Amino acid sequence: MFQIGEGDHVRVAVIPGDGIGKEVTAEACKVLRAVAQAASKPITLTEFDWGADRFLRDGTTLPADAPAMLRRDFDAILFGAVGDPRVPFHKYAPDILLGLRFKLDLYANVRPCVLLDKRFTPLRDRTERDVNFTVIRENTEGLYSGLGGCFKRGTPDEVAVQEDVNTRKGVERIIRYAFDYARRHGRKRVLMTDKSNVLTYGHELWQRVFAEVRAEYAGITASHMLFDALCMEVVRDPSQFEVIVACNLFGDVLSDLGAQLAGGLGLAPSGNINPEGVCLFEPVHGSAPTIAGKNVANPLGAILTAAMMLDHVGWQAEAGKINAAVRAAVAQNKLTADLGGALGTRELGDWIAAQVSR
Repeated sequence: MFQIGEGDHVRVAVIPGDGIGKEVTAEACKVLRAVAQAASKPITLTEFDWGADRFLRDGTTLPADAPAMLRRDFDAILFGAVGDPRVPFHKYAPDILLGLRFKLDLYANVRPCVLLDKRFTPLRDRTERDVNFTVIRENTEGLYSGLGGCFKRGTPDEVAVQEDVNTRKGVERIIRYAFDYARRHGRKRVLMTDKSNVLTYGHELWQRVFAEVRAEYAGITASHMLFDALCMEVVRDPSQFEVIVACNLFGDVLSDLGAQLAGGLGLAPSGNINPEGVCLFEPVHGSAPTIAGKNVANPLGAILTAAMMLDHVGWQAEAGKINAAVRAAVAQNKLTADLGGALGTRELGDWIAAQVSR
Protein backbone atom coordinates (compact mmCIF):
# COMPACT_ATOMS: atom_id res chain seq x y z
CA MET A 1 0.00 0.00 0.00
CA PHE A 2 1.25 3.48 -0.88
CA GLN A 3 2.51 5.50 2.10
CA ILE A 4 2.61 9.29 2.43
CA GLY A 5 5.79 11.21 3.06
CA GLU A 6 7.69 11.54 6.33
CA GLY A 7 5.48 11.88 9.40
CA ASP A 8 2.14 13.58 8.86
CA HIS A 9 3.51 16.02 6.27
CA VAL A 10 1.40 15.85 3.12
CA ARG A 11 2.84 17.13 -0.15
CA VAL A 12 0.26 18.00 -2.79
CA ALA A 13 0.88 18.86 -6.44
CA VAL A 14 -1.80 21.33 -7.52
CA ILE A 15 -2.78 21.61 -11.20
CA PRO A 16 -5.58 24.22 -11.43
CA GLY A 17 -5.74 24.04 -15.24
CA ASP A 18 -8.22 26.28 -17.03
CA GLY A 19 -11.46 28.20 -16.65
CA ILE A 20 -13.28 27.64 -13.37
CA GLY A 21 -10.68 25.01 -12.52
CA LYS A 22 -8.46 27.85 -11.31
CA GLU A 23 -11.24 29.37 -9.20
CA VAL A 24 -12.53 26.25 -7.49
CA THR A 25 -9.03 24.86 -6.92
CA ALA A 26 -8.07 28.08 -5.15
CA GLU A 27 -10.99 27.57 -2.76
CA ALA A 28 -10.12 23.93 -2.18
CA CYS A 29 -6.55 24.95 -1.36
CA LYS A 30 -7.87 27.62 0.99
CA VAL A 31 -9.84 24.97 2.87
CA LEU A 32 -6.88 22.56 2.91
CA ARG A 33 -4.64 25.18 4.48
CA ALA A 34 -7.30 26.05 7.05
CA VAL A 35 -7.95 22.47 8.13
CA ALA A 36 -4.21 21.71 8.30
CA GLN A 37 -3.56 24.80 10.41
CA ALA A 38 -6.41 23.90 12.77
CA ALA A 39 -4.92 20.42 13.21
CA SER A 40 -1.33 21.75 13.50
CA LYS A 41 -0.30 19.45 10.67
CA PRO A 42 2.07 20.42 7.84
CA ILE A 43 0.82 20.49 4.27
CA THR A 44 2.70 21.76 1.22
CA LEU A 45 0.75 22.79 -1.88
CA THR A 46 2.92 23.21 -4.98
CA GLU A 47 1.21 24.64 -8.05
CA PHE A 48 1.99 23.69 -11.66
CA ASP A 49 0.83 25.83 -14.57
CA TRP A 50 -0.01 23.01 -17.00
CA GLY A 51 -3.01 24.24 -18.96
CA ALA A 52 -4.08 26.38 -21.89
CA ASP A 53 -2.10 29.49 -20.94
CA ARG A 54 1.14 27.51 -20.76
CA PHE A 55 0.33 25.61 -23.95
CA LEU A 56 -0.36 28.82 -25.88
CA ARG A 57 2.80 30.38 -24.49
CA ASP A 58 5.36 27.67 -25.22
CA GLY A 59 3.55 24.52 -26.40
CA THR A 60 3.98 22.61 -23.13
CA THR A 61 1.32 20.03 -22.30
CA LEU A 62 2.62 17.46 -19.81
CA PRO A 63 6.41 17.66 -19.40
CA ALA A 64 8.15 14.38 -20.12
CA ASP A 65 9.61 14.16 -16.62
CA ALA A 66 6.34 15.04 -14.85
CA PRO A 67 5.12 11.50 -14.01
CA ALA A 68 8.45 10.50 -12.45
CA MET A 69 8.67 13.80 -10.54
CA LEU A 70 5.12 13.44 -9.21
CA ARG A 71 5.78 9.87 -8.05
CA ARG A 72 9.00 10.92 -6.34
CA ASP A 73 8.10 14.22 -4.72
CA PHE A 74 4.37 14.19 -3.93
CA ASP A 75 1.77 12.26 -1.97
CA ALA A 76 -1.25 13.33 -4.06
CA ILE A 77 -2.31 15.48 -6.99
CA LEU A 78 -5.20 17.97 -6.82
CA PHE A 79 -6.48 18.69 -10.33
CA GLY A 80 -8.87 21.45 -11.41
CA ALA A 81 -10.07 21.15 -15.00
CA VAL A 82 -8.69 21.54 -18.51
CA GLY A 83 -10.29 22.90 -21.66
CA ASP A 84 -10.13 26.32 -23.30
CA PRO A 85 -11.91 27.60 -26.45
CA ARG A 86 -8.72 29.38 -27.54
CA VAL A 87 -7.24 25.98 -28.33
CA PRO A 88 -9.02 24.19 -31.23
CA PHE A 89 -10.40 20.81 -30.13
CA HIS A 90 -8.69 21.33 -26.73
CA LYS A 91 -5.90 19.27 -28.26
CA TYR A 92 -3.54 19.79 -25.30
CA ALA A 93 -6.03 18.66 -22.65
CA PRO A 94 -5.95 14.88 -23.24
CA ASP A 95 -2.15 14.97 -23.09
CA ILE A 96 -2.36 16.35 -19.55
CA LEU A 97 -5.27 14.54 -17.91
CA LEU A 98 -5.22 11.28 -19.83
CA GLY A 99 -1.43 11.41 -19.85
CA LEU A 100 -1.39 11.45 -16.06
CA ARG A 101 -4.00 8.70 -15.82
CA PHE A 102 -2.11 6.38 -18.14
CA LYS A 103 1.48 7.20 -17.20
CA LEU A 104 0.75 6.94 -13.46
CA ASP A 105 -1.39 3.83 -14.11
CA LEU A 106 -4.36 5.31 -12.22
CA TYR A 107 -6.56 2.37 -13.05
CA ALA A 108 -9.47 2.99 -10.67
CA ASN A 109 -11.73 6.00 -11.10
CA VAL A 110 -13.78 6.34 -7.92
CA ARG A 111 -16.96 8.40 -8.11
CA PRO A 112 -19.12 8.70 -4.98
CA CYS A 113 -22.73 9.66 -5.81
CA VAL A 114 -24.07 10.96 -2.50
CA LEU A 115 -27.17 13.13 -2.17
CA LEU A 116 -26.59 15.80 0.49
CA ASP A 117 -30.13 17.19 0.50
CA LYS A 118 -33.30 15.84 -1.07
CA ARG A 119 -34.06 19.20 -2.68
CA PHE A 120 -31.10 18.73 -5.01
CA THR A 121 -32.22 15.53 -6.74
CA PRO A 122 -34.45 15.56 -9.84
CA LEU A 123 -36.09 12.34 -8.63
CA ARG A 124 -39.53 12.69 -7.07
CA ASP A 125 -40.03 11.56 -3.47
CA ARG A 126 -36.41 10.46 -3.01
CA THR A 127 -34.31 11.31 0.05
CA GLU A 128 -30.68 11.27 1.06
CA ARG A 129 -30.93 7.58 1.99
CA ASP A 130 -31.92 6.68 -1.58
CA VAL A 131 -28.93 8.14 -3.45
CA ASN A 132 -25.73 6.90 -1.83
CA PHE A 133 -23.65 4.70 -4.09
CA THR A 134 -20.17 4.67 -5.62
CA VAL A 135 -19.18 3.97 -9.21
CA ILE A 136 -15.81 2.23 -9.65
CA ARG A 137 -14.75 2.81 -13.25
CA GLU A 138 -11.88 1.05 -15.03
CA ASN A 139 -9.70 3.99 -16.00
CA THR A 140 -6.91 2.86 -18.35
CA GLU A 141 -8.38 0.41 -20.88
CA GLY A 142 -11.56 -0.13 -22.86
CA LEU A 143 -12.56 2.21 -25.66
CA TYR A 144 -10.49 5.02 -24.13
CA SER A 145 -7.17 3.29 -24.72
CA GLY A 146 -6.68 5.19 -27.99
CA LEU A 147 -6.18 2.20 -30.27
CA GLY A 148 -7.62 2.29 -33.78
CA GLY A 149 -7.31 4.34 -36.91
CA CYS A 150 -8.86 5.72 -40.06
CA PHE A 151 -8.63 4.28 -43.58
CA LYS A 152 -9.32 6.44 -46.63
CA ARG A 153 -9.88 9.50 -44.43
CA GLY A 154 -11.99 12.23 -45.99
CA THR A 155 -13.37 10.06 -48.79
CA PRO A 156 -16.82 8.50 -49.22
CA ASP A 157 -15.20 5.14 -48.40
CA GLU A 158 -13.69 6.26 -45.09
CA VAL A 159 -13.54 3.62 -42.35
CA ALA A 160 -12.93 4.53 -38.68
CA VAL A 161 -12.02 1.77 -36.24
CA GLN A 162 -11.92 2.26 -32.45
CA GLU A 163 -10.71 -0.75 -30.51
CA ASP A 164 -12.02 -1.88 -27.12
CA VAL A 165 -9.16 -3.23 -25.01
CA ASN A 166 -9.89 -5.56 -22.10
CA THR A 167 -6.94 -7.33 -20.49
CA ARG A 168 -7.20 -10.03 -17.87
CA LYS A 169 -4.95 -7.99 -15.59
CA GLY A 170 -6.94 -4.81 -16.04
CA VAL A 171 -10.34 -6.42 -15.57
CA GLU A 172 -9.30 -8.42 -12.52
CA ARG A 173 -7.67 -5.56 -10.68
CA ILE A 174 -10.63 -3.18 -11.09
CA ILE A 175 -13.14 -5.83 -10.00
CA ARG A 176 -10.97 -6.71 -7.02
CA TYR A 177 -10.62 -3.01 -6.20
CA ALA A 178 -14.42 -2.68 -6.16
CA PHE A 179 -14.80 -5.53 -3.67
CA ASP A 180 -11.96 -4.18 -1.51
CA TYR A 181 -13.55 -0.72 -1.60
CA ALA A 182 -16.87 -2.19 -0.46
CA ARG A 183 -15.20 -4.04 2.40
CA ARG A 184 -13.25 -0.95 3.56
CA HIS A 185 -16.36 1.24 3.51
CA GLY A 186 -18.75 -1.18 5.14
CA ARG A 187 -20.73 -1.81 1.96
CA LYS A 188 -22.49 -5.13 1.44
CA ARG A 189 -23.42 -5.08 -2.27
CA VAL A 190 -21.23 -4.98 -5.40
CA LEU A 191 -22.80 -4.99 -8.85
CA MET A 192 -20.85 -5.47 -12.08
CA THR A 193 -22.35 -4.08 -15.28
CA ASP A 194 -21.48 -4.89 -18.90
CA LYS A 195 -23.02 -5.65 -22.30
CA SER A 196 -21.88 -9.26 -22.50
CA ASN A 197 -24.99 -10.16 -24.49
CA VAL A 198 -23.58 -8.32 -27.53
CA LEU A 199 -19.92 -7.60 -26.65
CA THR A 200 -19.32 -11.31 -26.52
CA TYR A 201 -15.52 -11.31 -26.36
CA GLY A 202 -14.42 -8.41 -24.16
CA HIS A 203 -17.33 -8.51 -21.76
CA GLU A 204 -17.41 -12.28 -21.56
CA LEU A 205 -13.98 -11.83 -20.00
CA TRP A 206 -15.56 -9.49 -17.43
CA GLN A 207 -18.17 -12.17 -16.70
CA ARG A 208 -15.60 -14.90 -16.07
CA VAL A 209 -13.32 -12.75 -13.92
CA PHE A 210 -16.23 -11.42 -11.86
CA ALA A 211 -17.42 -14.95 -11.16
CA GLU A 212 -13.94 -15.92 -9.93
CA VAL A 213 -13.26 -12.84 -7.80
CA ARG A 214 -16.68 -12.68 -6.13
CA ALA A 215 -16.08 -16.12 -4.62
CA GLU A 216 -13.24 -14.65 -2.52
CA TYR A 217 -15.44 -12.09 -0.74
CA ALA A 218 -17.77 -13.79 1.68
CA GLY A 219 -20.31 -11.44 3.21
CA ILE A 220 -20.61 -9.23 0.14
CA THR A 221 -23.56 -9.82 -2.17
CA ALA A 222 -22.39 -9.81 -5.79
CA SER A 223 -24.75 -9.29 -8.72
CA HIS A 224 -24.76 -8.41 -12.40
CA MET A 225 -26.91 -6.23 -14.63
CA LEU A 226 -26.66 -5.30 -18.29
CA PHE A 227 -25.73 -1.66 -18.70
CA ASP A 228 -28.87 -0.43 -20.42
CA ALA A 229 -31.05 -2.07 -17.78
CA LEU A 230 -28.84 -0.62 -15.05
CA CYS A 231 -29.31 2.93 -16.35
CA MET A 232 -33.07 2.49 -16.11
CA GLU A 233 -32.86 0.97 -12.63
CA VAL A 234 -30.58 3.69 -11.26
CA VAL A 235 -33.22 6.25 -12.18
CA ARG A 236 -36.16 4.12 -11.02
CA ASP A 237 -34.69 3.10 -7.65
CA PRO A 238 -31.12 4.18 -6.84
CA SER A 239 -31.44 2.90 -3.27
CA GLN A 240 -30.75 -0.68 -4.41
CA PHE A 241 -27.11 0.11 -5.31
CA GLU A 242 -24.02 0.52 -3.14
CA VAL A 243 -20.91 -0.19 -5.26
CA ILE A 244 -21.05 -0.52 -9.05
CA VAL A 245 -18.03 -1.57 -11.11
CA ALA A 246 -17.88 -0.97 -14.86
CA CYS A 247 -15.61 -0.64 -17.88
CA ASN A 248 -14.21 2.75 -18.86
CA LEU A 249 -17.02 3.92 -21.16
CA PHE A 250 -19.93 2.60 -19.11
CA GLY A 251 -18.39 3.88 -15.89
CA ASP A 252 -18.01 7.32 -17.46
CA VAL A 253 -21.67 7.46 -18.45
CA LEU A 254 -22.98 5.99 -15.22
CA SER A 255 -20.94 8.22 -12.92
CA ASP A 256 -22.28 11.38 -14.59
CA LEU A 257 -25.81 10.00 -14.37
CA GLY A 258 -25.25 9.33 -10.69
CA ALA A 259 -23.83 12.80 -10.16
CA GLN A 260 -26.96 14.35 -11.61
CA LEU A 261 -29.15 12.27 -9.30
CA ALA A 262 -27.04 13.57 -6.39
CA GLY A 263 -27.46 17.22 -7.29
CA GLY A 264 -25.31 17.90 -10.33
CA LEU A 265 -21.67 17.99 -11.36
CA GLY A 266 -20.98 20.95 -9.08
CA LEU A 267 -21.15 18.58 -6.11
CA ALA A 268 -19.25 15.64 -7.62
CA PRO A 269 -15.77 14.66 -6.42
CA SER A 270 -13.61 11.91 -7.85
CA GLY A 271 -10.35 10.10 -7.37
CA ASN A 272 -8.08 8.47 -9.92
CA ILE A 273 -6.42 5.76 -7.88
CA ASN A 274 -3.54 3.33 -7.96
CA PRO A 275 -3.10 2.02 -4.41
CA GLU A 276 0.64 1.61 -5.01
CA GLY A 277 1.46 5.16 -6.06
CA VAL A 278 0.62 8.85 -6.15
CA CYS A 279 -3.05 9.43 -7.01
CA LEU A 280 -4.96 12.25 -8.69
CA PHE A 281 -8.14 13.83 -7.35
CA GLU A 282 -10.43 16.10 -9.35
CA PRO A 283 -13.94 17.53 -9.39
CA VAL A 284 -15.64 16.35 -12.54
CA HIS A 285 -17.46 19.43 -13.81
CA GLY A 286 -15.01 20.61 -16.46
CA SER A 287 -13.56 24.05 -17.08
CA ALA A 288 -16.91 25.80 -17.95
CA PRO A 289 -15.25 28.70 -19.82
CA THR A 290 -18.54 30.61 -20.21
CA ILE A 291 -18.72 31.30 -16.46
CA ALA A 292 -15.00 31.51 -15.71
CA GLY A 293 -13.86 34.63 -13.88
CA LYS A 294 -17.35 35.61 -12.72
CA ASN A 295 -17.14 34.29 -9.14
CA VAL A 296 -20.22 32.13 -9.68
CA ALA A 297 -18.73 28.61 -10.00
CA ASN A 298 -19.67 26.12 -7.31
CA PRO A 299 -16.49 25.14 -5.40
CA LEU A 300 -18.07 22.34 -3.36
CA GLY A 301 -17.09 19.62 -5.83
CA ALA A 302 -13.46 20.71 -5.55
CA ILE A 303 -13.69 21.01 -1.77
CA LEU A 304 -15.25 17.55 -1.45
CA THR A 305 -12.48 16.29 -3.74
CA ALA A 306 -9.91 17.77 -1.36
CA ALA A 307 -11.58 15.87 1.49
CA MET A 308 -11.46 12.67 -0.55
CA MET A 309 -7.75 13.26 -1.13
CA LEU A 310 -7.05 13.80 2.58
CA ASP A 311 -8.91 10.63 3.47
CA HIS A 312 -6.78 8.72 0.96
CA VAL A 313 -3.47 9.97 2.41
CA GLY A 314 -4.47 9.19 5.98
CA TRP A 315 -5.91 12.46 7.29
CA GLN A 316 -9.32 10.96 8.02
CA ALA A 317 -10.21 13.39 10.82
CA GLU A 318 -9.46 16.42 8.67
CA ALA A 319 -11.39 14.93 5.74
CA GLY A 320 -14.32 14.44 8.11
CA LYS A 321 -14.17 18.10 9.18
CA ILE A 322 -14.35 19.24 5.56
CA ASN A 323 -17.26 16.93 4.78
CA ALA A 324 -19.09 18.14 7.89
CA ALA A 325 -18.53 21.76 6.87
CA VAL A 326 -19.97 21.09 3.41
CA ARG A 327 -23.02 19.48 4.99
CA ALA A 328 -23.39 22.50 7.27
CA ALA A 329 -23.24 24.80 4.25
CA VAL A 330 -26.01 22.80 2.61
CA ALA A 331 -28.14 22.81 5.76
CA GLN A 332 -27.75 26.58 6.21
CA ASN A 333 -28.08 27.38 2.48
CA LYS A 334 -24.61 28.88 2.34
CA LEU A 335 -24.42 27.98 -1.34
CA THR A 336 -23.79 29.34 -4.81
CA ALA A 337 -26.65 30.29 -7.12
CA ASP A 338 -26.77 26.96 -8.95
CA LEU A 339 -27.94 25.35 -5.70
CA GLY A 340 -30.26 28.17 -4.69
CA GLY A 341 -27.84 30.19 -2.57
CA ALA A 342 -26.51 33.72 -2.76
CA LEU A 343 -22.77 33.28 -2.19
CA GLY A 344 -20.02 33.64 -4.75
CA THR A 345 -17.22 31.15 -5.30
CA ARG A 346 -14.78 32.94 -3.03
CA GLU A 347 -17.33 33.70 -0.34
CA LEU A 348 -18.40 30.06 -0.11
CA GLY A 349 -14.76 29.01 0.11
CA ASP A 350 -14.26 31.53 2.92
CA TRP A 351 -17.28 30.14 4.78
CA ILE A 352 -16.08 26.53 4.56
CA ALA A 353 -12.55 27.54 5.57
CA ALA A 354 -13.93 29.34 8.63
CA GLN A 355 -15.93 26.26 9.59
CA VAL A 356 -12.96 23.88 9.45
CA SER A 357 -10.79 26.35 11.39
CA ARG A 358 -12.97 26.00 14.48
